[in-house]
Amino acid sequence: MLDRTFYQMPTLDVAKNLLGKIIVRRSPNNYYAAKIVETEAYIGGNDTACHASKGLTPRTQLMFGEAGFAYIYFVYGMHYMLNVVTEKKGFPAAVLIRAIEPLENIEQMIINRGGQEKNIGNGPAKLCQALEINKTLNGCDLTINQEIWLEESQSKTKLDIVAKPRIGIDYAKDEDREALWRFYLKSNPHVSKK
Repeated sequence: MLDRTFYQMPTLDVAKNLLGKIIVRRSPNNYYAAKIVETEAYIGGNDTACHASKGLTPRTQLMFGEAGFAYIYFVYGMHYMLNVVTEKKGFPAAVLIRAIEPLENIEQMIINRGGQEKNIGNGPAKLCQALEINKTLNGCDLTINQEIWLEESQSKTKLDIVAKPRIGIDYAKDEDREALWRFYLKSNPHVSKK
């Protein structure tokens, strides 16, 4: 498992360094593993794309907490999104996991996605569905939890990382919409949007 010091780094560093890491999910009946191939950073109250720009609320409370916890929220009345809390306690920041490359138990991921064999995890809602991630995991400590955690990859391949603007934040100020805070692995076919 990645330790707390990893998550306490500056959010942009965490977002880049999460690429290539492995997300592991152990549900009551299944075990999954997938490589993280795309992330987005959300940093502090001044970032108008960040939930914390509205201040401390019951929804954003986790973002203001200690680094290394899962922040999972529900959007559009149907989708879950997985984030990891970063930086120091009291400073609201997190990284959204945007896309994964399935590695283990792919057959069950396809079933979880309603039989969808392509694009199993090329989006934050899709990967949550594939890995059985929902609100019950909100607030899990990723440094000790036995249901969901992140770990180092065994691969030693050098990663070619691309930085682009974040997706789906039309409501944010121009400078926040244009910030190059989305990161993905350049040649990976599982990225949500090139």
